[in-house]
Amino acid sequence: MADKFTQIYIQLVFAVRYRDALIRPEFKTDLYKYIGGIFRNQNQKLLAINGMPDHLHIFFSMEPDINLSHFIRDVKSDSSTFINEKKLSKFKFHWQGGYGAFSYAHSQKEQVIRYVVNQEKHHKKKTFREEYLEMLKRFEIKYNNKYLFEYFD
Repeated sequence: MADKFTQIYIQLVFAVRYRDALIRPEFKTDLYKYIGGIFRNQNQKLLAINGMPDHLHIFFSMEPDINLSHFIRDVKSDSSTFINEKKLSKFKFHWQGGYGAFSYAHSQKEQVIRYVVNQEKHHKKKTFREEYLEMLKRFEIKYNNKYLFEYFD
């Protein structure tokens, strides 16, 4: 076979360090556009992005020749640098270490896009913690509660 034919859909979820609500409504659109640029520059197709003040959901079609962990590291690093250099937050901005990456079938694509786009509505019923734990359980991902969420003491 002379070419590669793939279809890989990933929902990426990561939080602001210490779960601080630092993603402000006045700059979230600019942040989402910036992250969209990172995806375009890496030849990844962004399908949906949205979140809450303390976390993001990104749904994208992944090209198989990237290292997912390195790509996510770059997305988080570049976007936090963007926020800090533009002084969009009055506090130093960092993403929490780690992330969740969940794969989906093509038949689930529209459902996941709706889920990501409707984050504000969804979080009127569930906290991020409840949502994230539910995803980990649904995908049968083993985790240690000790390392799941980083809080400021």
